[in-house]
Amino acid sequence: MARIARLPDIVANKISAGEVVQRPASVVKELLENSIDAGADKITVVIKDAGKELIRIVDNGAGMLREDALLSVERFATSKITVVEDLDALQSLGFRGEALASISSVSHFELKTRTAQETLGLRLRYEGGVLAEESGVQGEQGTTISVRNLFYNVPARRKFLKSNATEYHHIFEIVKSFVLAYPEIEWRMYSDDEELFHVKRPDILERLNIFYGDDFAVSMIELSEENDYLSIRGFLGKPAMQKRRKLEQYFFVNRRLVQNRMLSQAVQQAYGDLLVERQAPFALLFLGIDPSRIDVNVHPAKLEIRFDDERNVRAMFYPVLKRAIQLHDFSPDLSVTENDSLRSGLHQPAAARKFSFTDIPYHTATTGDLYANYKEGAFPEHSAPQQSSLYQTGMLPPQPTTGYALPRRELREGDDGLSSLLLSSFHEDDGVPNPNDSEPKIWQLHNKYLICQIKTGLMIIDQHVAHERVLYERAVDVMHQNVPNSQQLLFPQKIEFRPWEYEVFEEIREDLYRLGFNVRLFGNRTVMIDGVPQDVKSGTEVTILQDMIAEYQDNASKLKLEKRDNLAKSYSCRNAIMAGQKLSLKEMRSLIDNLFATREPYSCPHGRPVIIKLSLDQLDKMFGRK
Repeated sequence: MARIARLPDIVANKISAGEVVQRPASVVKELLENSIDAGADKITVVIKDAGKELIRIVDNGAGMLREDALLSVERFATSKITVVEDLDALQSLGFRGEALASISSVSHFELKTRTAQETLGLRLRYEGGVLAEESGVQGEQGTTISVRNLFYNVPARRKFLKSNATEYHHIFEIVKSFVLAYPEIEWRMYSDDEELFHVKRPDILERLNIFYGDDFAVSMIELSEENDYLSIRGFLGKPAMQKRRKLEQYFFVNRRLVQNRMLSQAVQQAYGDLLVERQAPFALLFLGIDPSRIDVNVHPAKLEIRFDDERNVRAMFYPVLKRAIQLHDFSPDLSVTENDSLRSGLHQPAAARKFSFTDIPYHTATTGDLYANYKEGAFPEHSAPQQSSLYQTGMLPPQPTTGYALPRRELREGDDGLSSLLLSSFHEDDGVPNPNDSEPKIWQLHNKYLICQIKTGLMIIDQHVAHERVLYERAVDVMHQNVPNSQQLLFPQKIEFRPWEYEVFEEIREDLYRLGFNVRLFGNRTVMIDGVPQDVKSGTEVTILQDMIAEYQDNASKLKLEKRDNLAKSYSCRNAIMAGQKLSLKEMRSLIDNLFATREPYSCPHGRPVIIKLSLDQLDKMFGRK
């Protein structure tokens, strides 16, 4: 007697359900995909008891004839593909033809459907995957599927469902993702007979405000890029620099919701130092690609895809994100929060108001906007300068700022001391006011923070991390461009390394030379420093190099950094001006100008914020004027 037997369909369906139907949210996802594929422009989602008691999806799609309706609940019955080659040209969300069979096998399942050509619809009722009743029914065009008592006949699976709050959260997230991805569809959702939302207008930004609160959408950075291989569009959000909480990230490839590690990592890396530990920014991104270049059949629930050339996709995807992020103002705003009694309308003294950081700014602004804001506020008696003759004659395109051109980033030779390393990169025709004409509104607070009046309020800059950012980017550029950056010492400095220090020195010796440290061997674990980078202050050559090696070793043991990135971070951290160091007005102005000339002026290389803003409107609220 044969020991191997073909499983009955009812058993096979239950096994398949274990892969396709992991929880109530899985049912919602499969049914919504069917409704979208059916061409619906109105979809209603109804759940009870977090989907355990009832899941009902109502759509006004094409509907089905009796023959198709009966086949739709059969295993591996689909209208989406007929031959294997169709898998390389899929335009639909569903295609396997196993979802309804799996769902009906573990629930009390009911299907109502009617096409536009019929006057009477069809109702099919299944019990554990077996057809129990067929009848005619009145109804609108489209399909309604009701799934009751999910996993009623698989108690072990039902026992492993999470709390109602958790299961509801998963369902809501799935529905929300479809609402954002398909703005042309009118969506409505009910939970335990309560309407959660009803969105009609095809406006993604309006829908973002519905789900995330008023004014959320104004902080979005819109992307749009397309070539023959890949199209990218969507929105990126401002990271909440003072928070450590996971925000949503949605990736749609050919309008299919997917999870892809490469795309997630590219977003994280594009934000770079703007993010603090364990933080993820909001992303709603749509990628369009030839269906033959992706494999959507690599995950039981169709949540993952595989690109045929992932490296090429990343090479196009990452620069688009990085460019958009570098152009925008990501400095956090101070805000005032009030306690619950204040929000409830009870009068409380001003002391009840608390300072915090807003996650979302009032509107999306560029770095050029903020720099112009600073120039107009710190130098109020001077109007915005005209662009130089090169821009006026058309030899160079206008810079995307609001009147002030951002300072040019330059590599300099022969600079010496703090003032020289902060030398302004402006020229007379750049329109920078002469400091003798009037006193700029820039102050140093406790030799630690720079306070600047800006047109819309004030800006606070941490002098140490600001200088860190300047030095870090300069170091990265010098090492990659192989530009001479060494300043010869009149008297070479000798340094004797401990064994572990010498090992690190040997590891980074070549890049130290690129950075500007001209070092030669002088006996056992002893070296002579003949030259140092132009930013190193005289008299600190030995200390800086030792501190850099210690910092490099510490970073290497705790963080996974590329070697040159680690070296640049170590150099900038140990060589930057410190809290408590007094700066002249010229040095403060030069530091601010050089900061805004960097690619990412809003965070230091370790992720700490550099700039914090406080608007006049926020100040008025703090003092009870509003």
